Amino acid sequence: MSDRDVPILLWPFYAIWRLLTFVLELVGRLLCAIIGIALMAAGTAIAITVLAAPIGIPIAAIGFLLVVRAIF
Repeated sequence: MSDRDVPILLWPFYAIWRLLTFVLELVGRLLCAIIGIALMAAGTAIAITVLAAPIGIPIAAIGFLLVVRAIF
C-alpha cells in the first residue's frame, strides 16, 4: 500500500485537506506577487531620487525576487 492510497472512510477528510492546501497555496502566491509588485514600485520610486538609490535598488530587487518566486 503506497502513501497515496487513502481509505474510503477517510477520503472526505483527505479531499477537504487537499482543497484547503490548494486554496492556501493560491492565496499565498497571489499575496507574494502583490507584495513583490508593490516593493518593485516603491524601490523604483525611491531609486529615482539619486540620493536614496542605494536603498531603492535592493528594495526593487527583493520585489523582483518575490514576483519570480510567485510565478514558479
